Amino acid sequence: MRTTLRALESVENLLMRRGHATARRNAWAAVLENRRRAVARTEAERVLEAAADRRPAAT
Repeated sequence: MRTTLRALESVENLLMRRGHATARRNAWAAVLENRRRAVARTEAERVLEAAADRRPAAT
């Protein structure tokens, strides 16, 4: 009985480690995606500001 319990605990520990590794990978992927979106947002703001500067003033 104790051997079975230890075996189950070992399997659980192994699965938990994998789960934590997956969570870390997912979190890092989210960080990288947020950085990519921030760069894209900054570029879009620059384009919009440049377009606004070139537009003639309304009278």
